[in-house]
Amino acid sequence: MPWELRIDSVVLKQLKKIPRRYAERIFEVIRSFAINPYAGDIEKMKGEDALWRRRVGSYRVFYEVDGAKKIITVFDVRRRTSNTY
Repeated sequence: MPWELRIDSVVLKQLKKIPRRYAERIFEVIRSFAINPYAGDIEKMKGEDALWRRRVGSYRVFYEVDGAKKIITVFDVRRRTSNTY
């Protein structure tokens, strides 16, 4: 059974502000979470149980995984800077 993917409206607004070629790549990565949210260059956020981030070039996609219900919620996309985390 594939995972259910939920994308916060804030993420869609953030993607509109990102250059198109990066936004398309980020959106493809987000869509791939429905197949396997643990694939790619991911890292669990320290001190959190279900929060993860995935690196997509100089951008980071932040998402929450509910393993029991098989739901992934993407809630933030940020450009990597020295104070992103």
